[in-house]
Amino acid sequence: MMDISTLKKADLAPENPLDIFGAWFETAKTTEPNDPDAMCLATVTKDGKPSARMVLLKDASDKGFKFHTNSNSRKGHDLAANSFAALCFHWKSIQKQVRVEGRVEIVDAAEADAYYATRPHGRQIGGWASAQSEKMTTRSDLQASIQKVEDRFKDTVPVPRPPYWNGYRVIPERIEFWDNGEDRLHTRLLYEKDGENWVRSLLYP
Repeated sequence: MMDISTLKKADLAPENPLDIFGAWFETAKTTEPNDPDAMCLATVTKDGKPSARMVLLKDASDKGFKFHTNSNSRKGHDLAANSFAALCFHWKSIQKQVRVEGRVEIVDAAEADAYYATRPHGRQIGGWASAQSEKMTTRSDLQASIQKVEDRFKDTVPVPRPPYWNGYRVIPERIEFWDNGEDRLHTRLLYEKDGENWVRSLLYP
């Protein structure tokens, strides 16, 4: 695992922040008891009200950090109104945190289709059956919707992607790495995008 706690100067850090993220993420996969790919996604409504929830990272590359969700959900509506978001990974097992901020784009239909085809059958059905974030009268309403979708696609494998189920990619403009330190004197390493390059800075804890 890449150790940033020994950095004396920011320019000694890797030029690409994904090198650090990748190393930490791979370690977290072996140490976190559940969902090392979980990240807090924060969005803002058109009138400036914030909202946060946990989602799962599906890919991290130089293109950005990707997740998939129902565009009719609250977060989907937020992103349609304000295409800027923040992510936060917190891995307690290794006492590290990563914060990401940037604009968000919807991935193309072929990429979204390819991912949806990999989902277990029950989750494919659920994508159609659940009116995500809408109010529900009783749980039996959801069960009835699931059965209706099961009947509709009983001879279809894989179940196709609903048109409102999309992939989103957060294109980072700012990434901060936080490494726990004694006496709350943590190491904080900030990357800020400047054109095609990253500018590195150490922050006071």
